Amino acid sequence: MNKGLIVSCQALPNEPLHSSFIMGRMALAAKEGGAIGIRANTIADIQAIKAEVDLPIIGIIKQDYDNMIPYITPTMKEVDALVKEGIDVVALDATINQDEDFLKEVIAKYPKQKFMADISTVEEGLRAEKLGFHFVGTTLIGYTEQSKGMNNFQVLSTLIENCNVPVIAEGNFDTPEKARKALEIGAYSVVVGGAITRPQLIAKKFSEEVQKAL
Repeated sequence: MNKGLIVSCQALPNEPLHSSFIMGRMALAAKEGGAIGIRANTIADIQAIKAEVDLPIIGIIKQDYDNMIPYITPTMKEVDALVKEGIDVVALDATINQDEDFLKEVIAKYPKQKFMADISTVEEGLRAEKLGFHFVGTTLIGYTEQSKGMNNFQVLSTLIENCNVPVIAEGNFDTPEKARKALEIGAYSVVVGGAITRPQLIAKKFSEEVQKAL
């Protein structure tokens, strides 16, 4: 995984662009726009993306389970599927909501696989590094109870100062200026998703501004 912009190409079942074919084409558009990597959800989407681009992929499988908070690659079933598919980096929830013994088991089971920890606090990032994760990503800042109200730049900069593994900026770095700033303060790479790949959200921002003039 090189330094630069990673584009998250995801569309959930309730979204207009939900289609593995479309995500493959979205990844191609991202590459043509200068992306150096792709983050993708589900084996089907990943396979479609592989058919379109030769960029490194951060793979996840979002799956909800009853009585379980983590939903990003939450069990060994999802980890096994991603490793079998041949993913450059497997990302999973490594917040305090995920059992530490499970995280240790994942790292031990696949010693040759690169793993990214999706975290929401500095403490979670430092724990992930100690457990053996190869990348720490700020993916879940603001999405967990323990990170409500936290500033993503503050968490990012503290992790950069204290982590010996690459720290990837992800989560609400939704403008070119924010993405650049993340790299300027020392992030290894920056992941941008909805601001690039979810046109319904982009259209909404324009619509809201236009409505103010009507």
